[in-house]
Amino acid sequence: MATIPTLPSRDDVLRMARNTTDITGQLLDTAQNITRIARNTFDPRDGSGGEVLRVLRETTAELAEASASPEAQEAFYRIVDTLMRLGTSGAPLVVHPVSEPAQALLTALGDSLMPVLDAVEPAVEEFAAALGELVEASSPLLPAAAGVAAGALLALTPVLRTAAGVLRDSTPELRRIADALTAALAPLMPLQVALAERAAAAGAGVVRTSLSPLADLTEAAAATAKAARPVFVAGEELLVSGLEHLQPLLLTTASHTGRLARAAAVRVSAVVSPAVEPGVVVAVAPV
Repeated sequence: MATIPTLPSRDDVLRMARNTTDITGQLLDTAQNITRIARNTFDPRDGSGGEVLRVLRETTAELAEASASPEAQEAFYRIVDTLMRLGTSGAPLVVHPVSEPAQALLTALGDSLMPVLDAVEPAVEEFAAALGELVEASSPLLPAAAGVAAGALLALTPVLRTAAGVLRDSTPELRRIADALTAALAPLMPLQVALAERAAAAGAGVVRTSLSPLADLTEAAAATAKAARPVFVAGEELLVSGLEHLQPLLLTTASHTGRLARAAAVRVSAVVSPAVEPGVVVAVAPV
C-alpha cells in the first residue's frame, strides 16, 4: 500500500511563495528593461526607428541570400566538419592522463605570467603604435614587396613539385631509411635518458653554486653602470651630435651619387639601344 506523502509545512509554503514572488518580480523588471531598450532604439518620434528597421531588413535579406550561395554552403560545411574533427580528436585528450599535468602547467603559467603581462603592457602598446606607424610609412613599398614575393613563390613552385615527385617515387627507400634509423637509435634511448638525468643533476648543482657569485657580479655591474651613467650620456650626446653634423655631408654625397647614376644610366641606354638609322641634321641660315 502506497504511503501518503507528507504535506509541506507552513514555513516551506511561505518560502516557496516568497521565492516565486522574487523570481516573478525579477522577470517583470527584466521585461520592462527590454521594453525600454526597444522603445529607446526604435523611437518613432524622430523618424529613426523606421530607418533602422529598413536597414536591418535589407541587411538580413542580403545575408540570407549570401548564405544560400554554393560558396557559403561549402564554407559552412568545412566549418562544421572542422568542429566535428576537433570534437572527435579532442574528446579523448580530456580523459588522457597527460591532461592533468598539462592543466596544472597552464594554471602555473597563467598565475606567473599575469604580473609579467601587466608590466610589459605599456611597452607593448607603444611598440604596437610604433609598428603601425612604420607599416603606414612603408606602405608605398608594399606593392613591390608583394610582387617580389609572388615571383619567388612562382619560382619555388616547380622546385616543390619536383621534390614532391621525387619523394613520392622514393617511398620504399624512405621507409627503409626510417626503419634503419629507428633500429639504430632505439637501443641508445635508455643511455640518453640516463645521461640526461646526470647532466640535469650536474647542471642544477652548477646553477646553485653560481647564483650567489652571479648576484654579486650583477650588483657590482649595476653599481658601475650607475656610476658611469654620465659618461654614457655624454657618449650618446657626442654620437648624436656627430650624426647631426654628418647629415648634410651624407645628403650631398647621396645627391651627387644619384646624378652620376642617372648620367651613367642614360649613357648605357644610348649604347645598348642606339638609333636604327643615323639622323641627318640640316642647318638653315637666314639670308
